[in-house]
Amino acid sequence: MHVTRLQVSGVRRLAEVQLIPTPGINLITGDNGAGKTSLLEALHLLAYGRSFRGRVRDGLIRTDVDALEVFAEWREETTGRARRAGLRHSGQRWEGRLDGQAVGQLGELCAALAVVTFEPGSHALVTGGGEPRRRLVDWGLFHVEPDFLALWRRYARALKQRNALLKARVRDQQLDVWDHELAESGEPLTRRRQAYLDDLEPVLQAMAAELAPTLGRASLAFQPGWSRDTLSLADALLVARDRDLANGFTSVGPHRADWRIDYASLPGRETLSRGQAKLTALAVLLAQAERHAAARGEWPVVALDDLASELDRHHQRRVLERLLASGAQVFITGTEKPAALAALETPVGMFHVEQGRIQPHVA
Repeated sequence: MHVTRLQVSGVRRLAEVQLIPTPGINLITGDNGAGKTSLLEALHLLAYGRSFRGRVRDGLIRTDVDALEVFAEWREETTGRARRAGLRHSGQRWEGRLDGQAVGQLGELCAALAVVTFEPGSHALVTGGGEPRRRLVDWGLFHVEPDFLALWRRYARALKQRNALLKARVRDQQLDVWDHELAESGEPLTRRRQAYLDDLEPVLQAMAAELAPTLGRASLAFQPGWSRDTLSLADALLVARDRDLANGFTSVGPHRADWRIDYASLPGRETLSRGQAKLTALAVLLAQAERHAAARGEWPVVALDDLASELDRHHQRRVLERLLASGAQVFITGTEKPAALAALETPVGMFHVEQGRIQPHVA
C-alpha cells in the first residue's frame, strides 16, 4: 500500500501540514525538535490508535489546540482501491471516519492501514517487557486473520470479568463461568500465536542472517503464559485459583504470554548489546512486514525514524536495498540525508520540516 496524502494538525510542534509522498522512499529532514518525528507519530497513530511514544494524552496533542487531527489517503496495490481515513482525538474522546463512513471502533481504522515503524525505542521489543512482543504478534494476526480481533476481544472481556470477581473475593460458580470462557477463547488465541511465530521464524532467520550475521542462526521460543505442555488452560486456571483470589488478579493465561529470540552464537541467552538489540528489533519488524506482504500481497508502509543515528552506514545500505527491492513505500527521518541513501542514487521524495511547517525540498 502507498500513502498518497497525509494531513496532520495539532500533533506536537505541527500546526497544520500536508505531505504528498512518493510511492518509494521519502526523506523528511529538519533540525532536532522541528517536528519530523511527529509526522511518523501521526501516521503510526492512524494505524495503531496510539503513538509509538505513548498514549495520545501524554503530550502528543499540541498545547494550543483541543484535539489533534490526522487524515490519510492511500492506494491498495492488490486491488487498486483508493482508501481514506481520518481521526480526531482529544486524548479522552475520539472520532474516526473510514472511506467516508463513521467508525464505532478504533480497530476499524487500524485494520485498514498497515504501518511498520522502527524508531529509537524499538530495541525495547527485544530488551523490554512482554507487552510489546505480544502486541507485535497480535498486530500480525489482526491484519491477516479477519476473525482474530473478535477472539482477542472475547478473551479480554472474560479476563476483565474474572479479575473483577477475584478482587471482590467471589468464590461461587461465577468464577467457573469465566474460567470456562477464558479457556474457550484463550486456547485458540494461543494456537494462533504459536502458528504465527512458527511462520515468522524462517523469515526472521533470513533477515537476521543478513543484518546480524555474527550472531549466528536465530530462533524463536514461544512462552504461552501457562504450563501448556502439561496443563490445559482450564486446568491451569483451576490450579491457580486460590493464588489468584489471594492476589486479586489472573496469574496465568495468554495475557501473560511472551516470546524471545535466541542466537546460536550466544549460549545461555547471553544479553545482547544495545546495538545488537537494535538490529534484532529491526530484523523482527522487517520480517513481520515481509510476512504481511506474503499474506496480503502488498508490503505495509515502512517508517524509519532517525535512521542515520540508529544504524551505521553499512546496515543502512542493507536495509534500504532490501526495501527498494520490495517496492515498499518508506518514510525516513533525519537531520540530513543518510550517507547510505545518497550512495544508492535512487529517486527520493524529499521534504523539510521547519517551525512546524513542511515543504518539498530539493537537495
